[in-house]
Amino acid sequence: MAIVGRPNVGKSTLLNRLLGQKLAIVSPKPQTTRGRILGVVTRPDAQVAFLDTPGLHTAKGGLNQRMVEQAQKALADADVALFLIEAGSPAIDAATRKALEQVKGAGKPVFLVINKIDLLPRARLLPLIDRWKDLHGWAEIYPLSALKGENVAGLLDALVARLPEGPALFPPEQWTDLRERDLCAELIREQLLRQTGQEVPYSAAVLVDRFDESRREEGARGLVRMSATVLVERESQKAIVIGKGGMRLKEIGTRARKEMERLLQAKVYLELFVRVEPGWTRSAKGLRRAGYEG
Repeated sequence: MAIVGRPNVGKSTLLNRLLGQKLAIVSPKPQTTRGRILGVVTRPDAQVAFLDTPGLHTAKGGLNQRMVEQAQKALADADVALFLIEAGSPAIDAATRKALEQVKGAGKPVFLVINKIDLLPRARLLPLIDRWKDLHGWAEIYPLSALKGENVAGLLDALVARLPEGPALFPPEQWTDLRERDLCAELIREQLLRQTGQEVPYSAAVLVDRFDESRREEGARGLVRMSATVLVERESQKAIVIGKGGMRLKEIGTRARKEMERLLQAKVYLELFVRVEPGWTRSAKGLRRAGYEG
């Protein structure tokens, strides 16, 4: 199942709700998700592999183009697509229509998922459905609130009914294919998104320099040591990330570490550094170094 749609419509929040735990990072900023993220739900009668994707948008090259390619690849790989829209969106704009055309072009059954219905007066829900119902031959139209969990269990049941029969693709205990070190790097990037302004998040990446689990089994919770580098494009961005007297970088590290400890069920010692690499989001070399190519 590919979860697709415009940026910031709640795709990652829906994935986390379906899994019952946090996998994809979330923030109020668009384009928080940069790559395809696999989340696996296993229950007695079915196994569903969800692919969370970057938002479909007009990309001008470099990192943005890579993000759109990831969403399109997820569409091509999926049996069913979930096209998310926001319940509060007043009009169907040109960018949303273009995203819908990309989804139609994949030739897959498509669920229209109307998210954030908790923010919409119920009297406005049926007119919204009427506005959308004839834009495509939807497999189903499903209103829900990923944040509150309203109607999400029903969506999962409806999706299971659409699955092709076959053996489970993953062991029952597996819920993602991402390594723990990569999940921790994303938790750092989540705090970069939350703790900095508009410019920095889209020019920043997190590179894992060391992830040492050798003492994880010691004591009650063990210890994981991690060092990571925040990559930015300009000296001014480096100054923003570090903050006055290093206070912002310290806050980013503190908040990320708490999330890591919750994920790993271990104590975490975290070191953060900041490095400038001009134009990394626009060069093949920079994208490879940041893990967004190959």
